[in-house]
Amino acid sequence: MAEGYGMECSDFMRGCGTRLAKYGYAVVGIDYEGHGQSRGPRCYIKKFENIVNDCSDFFKSVCAQKEYKDKKRFLYGESMGGAVALLLHKKDPAFWHGAVLVAPMCKISEKVKPHPVVVSMLTTLEDVIPKWKIVPTKDVIDAAFKDPVKREEIRGNRLIYQDKPRLKTALEMLRTSMDLEDSLSQVTIPFFVLHGEADTVTDPDVSRALYELASSVDKTIKLYPGMWHGLTAGETDNNIETVFKDITAWLDKRSGDDLPAFLADNLQEGSGHENGITAKSPRSIARQKSQKKRLGGIYLCGLKGSQMHHNSPVQI
Repeated sequence: MAEGYGMECSDFMRGCGTRLAKYGYAVVGIDYEGHGQSRGPRCYIKKFENIVNDCSDFFKSVCAQKEYKDKKRFLYGESMGGAVALLLHKKDPAFWHGAVLVAPMCKISEKVKPHPVVVSMLTTLEDVIPKWKIVPTKDVIDAAFKDPVKREEIRGNRLIYQDKPRLKTALEMLRTSMDLEDSLSQVTIPFFVLHGEADTVTDPDVSRALYELASSVDKTIKLYPGMWHGLTAGETDNNIETVFKDITAWLDKRSGDDLPAFLADNLQEGSGHENGITAKSPRSIARQKSQKKRLGGIYLCGLKGSQMHHNSPVQI
């Protein structure tokens, strides 16, 4: 599970992790350096590659444990975490069995793309004042989370970064988005991309571009009318429940032992569905219930310091 920019996995992402755990999935998350309870200047991203490498090392260390060795491995990323998930896939395409991408940051919308002159000016300053909070931006919490009660709860979380982006951080995110945009056709992992049609933080057209350009044989897109950026934490309870039902239906279909058979069926039926998820067969439902009973649910948050991992497991 890869968190979004400025977020953290101990409290904010815990709700997502525990919800998936209740469906029988083991979920692990990590606070990026400078995020949440990790050390370092708040939300300072010196190199985006460092985030990807930390996540890769930690996730693979968990996957190597005896109880998870023979399980399917899925990536889950929200917003900037979607970019992290796609870069993890790019780093080791054969390791992951699928990805759930919620309003992913994988392309700069033409509506907000900065002028090349502006980028050039900021680039000349990044090594002089890399940590300065000088990048103007709208209040992301106000723009991302629709439900006013949930919005204020999120605003009260002191682990969530709520200041202006640092110069180096903003440029690293911009470069990462542009690099991903140029390589969307290289995405081959099975994925489910979800996006609120009223999202003003990341443009739904970004997800449409990912769906259209990716080379993945198994790809699904779901757009939610009227929903904002925070699909899993900022909507009404009913909307959030709908989103998680879609996510778990997609995961259930691909978490069994007959993945190749599903891909064959998928090729025959058509790979993308904007209006819903293909129904599970009674046989697959019975198999999934059996698997989940064996696995149980667990949510782990690994807290990353500047030099070493600090694992803080929480069992549900």
